Amino acid sequence: NSNLFITFTTLNYIMDLLVQSIFLAIPGPASVALIVVVVLLLFGGKKIPELMRGLGSGIKEFKDATKEDEQLNEGKKESSSND
Repeated sequence: NSNLFITFTTLNYIMDLLVQSIFLAIPGPASVALIVVVVLLLFGGKKIPELMRGLGSGIKEFKDATKEDEQLNEGKKESSSND
C-alpha cells in the first residue's frame, strides 16, 4: 500500500512540474511588452518596418516553395498511378 502511495505521489509531482513548465513557456503581456521595448531600443523605429517587410517576404517565399513542392508531389503521384 505504501509503495502505491509513493508512486502516486511521485507521478503527481511529475505532472505538476510538466503543467508548470508548459504554462511558464507561454509569455504573458508583461513579457511581450518587454520584448517590444528591447526591440525598439536595439533597432529603432525606422528599422522595424524594414525588418517586418523582410520577414513577410521570407514567409511568403517559404509558403510558395511549399506549394510548389506539394504540386510536384501530387504530379508524381498521378503519374505513378497512371503507369
